[in-house]
Amino acid sequence: ILYFPTFRMSNLPSFPLSTSMLATNGDDSDRNGLATLIKSTFFILGAVVISNHLRDYKKYKSSASGKKTKSEVKTVSSPAPIPMQGRVEATIGSNNIVYPYEHERRMSNRIKASLEDSEDQHIERNKVVVRVPATSANLGPGFDAIGMALDMWSEITVERSDKFEIVCEGEGANDMPLDETNLVCFGLTAAFKTAQKPVPTLKYRLVNRIPYARGLGSSSAAIVGGLLAGLVLAGHQVPAWGSEELLNMAANIEGHPDNVAPALYGGIQLGIHTGSRWMTERVNIPPGLQCVCFIPEVIGKTSAARGVLSDTITRKEAVFNIGRVAWLINALASNNIDQLRYGVEDALHQPQRAAGMYPHLNPIIAAAVAAGASAAYLSGAGPTVMAITSGASGDIFTQRAQERVDTKVAEAMLAAAEQCGTKGQVFITAPVEHGASVV
Repeated sequence: ILYFPTFRMSNLPSFPLSTSMLATNGDDSDRNGLATLIKSTFFILGAVVISNHLRDYKKYKSSASGKKTKSEVKTVSSPAPIPMQGRVEATIGSNNIVYPYEHERRMSNRIKASLEDSEDQHIERNKVVVRVPATSANLGPGFDAIGMALDMWSEITVERSDKFEIVCEGEGANDMPLDETNLVCFGLTAAFKTAQKPVPTLKYRLVNRIPYARGLGSSSAAIVGGLLAGLVLAGHQVPAWGSEELLNMAANIEGHPDNVAPALYGGIQLGIHTGSRWMTERVNIPPGLQCVCFIPEVIGKTSAARGVLSDTITRKEAVFNIGRVAWLINALASNNIDQLRYGVEDALHQPQRAAGMYPHLNPIIAAAVAAGASAAYLSGAGPTVMAITSGASGDIFTQRAQERVDTKVAEAMLAAAEQCGTKGQVFITAPVEHGASVV
């Protein structure tokens, strides 16, 4: 074992050394004297180093054997108390240590500390404005499990009033109910029930920019908007980490998470039920995606669209959809837009709905793909047909018209719809990463 001592300048002996001793003037005797002085100096330095080595080695051996000299014994004061902001991580676990992989424990501890440090702020409001995005569910094979938020927004304003009233404008203003059966009211009532407070008399103003009953998540937007408005008005907060209570409230009303999850969180969401609660995870959105929506004039009721589906499926159909949904997620995760065409194929609901309700579906899908779309599928329960397009490279809005195919795809979809005798319009939008918000 080699032990390396620390060289200390303070241990060097002091001795007189003048400049005259170094002046040689070319004399051999002076040179010999200077050489002797240098040798003596190095001898003294060597002795000092050896002395330090021996002393430090003795200290090393003493500390290794647990013995301390009288000069080494020191009084150790108590450590200063950990400040509050540093106490969070130090109090987790039996050993007061949190490891990098213990994310759940870290988050639960932070939430507990924040609740203890912050004052309770359950303030009831008189008025609230909520914006909620449209959503496109299923994305082909992801039946009741996958959905995508779109840059198309409805706005809900709710305020306390002397009398109940719903004022509706925009899409579906003449089709939706204007009483307590409206899904906005339904979501708001669920929020007040969670807060254990009675629902006050309210006035609703609904500005609908999401087409009503067209497969673009209008019902989910109403539920999510009502829940958020109700929680804000009631001054009630629900836990998110580890329970996602707001998601579960919305999914329990809707029956599945494919629309409500992206309406709440934005982006593309993949949802499952664990047996005890709903959970979702965000799926990557390749950059530069655009969504070309063909929206028929006729409405499509979800109940009717589910009515044409069979209660049983074959093994072949199950295997087909398992492979396609895995292919879809992989294409999205790897930004492989060209593979989306196969990822949106389905055997569980699109063929049945095309045969029983939507004769325009397959011709419009074929026309969109032929015009350059990366993929096309039935949006939600229909009747909207969604085509996914992309440009050459970079931000889609900085590209030349020749590098984009969205307009060409839109024209092809309209032409195919006209040949089928289906009237409608085309709306070009894009996925959006954020969901509902309080304005």
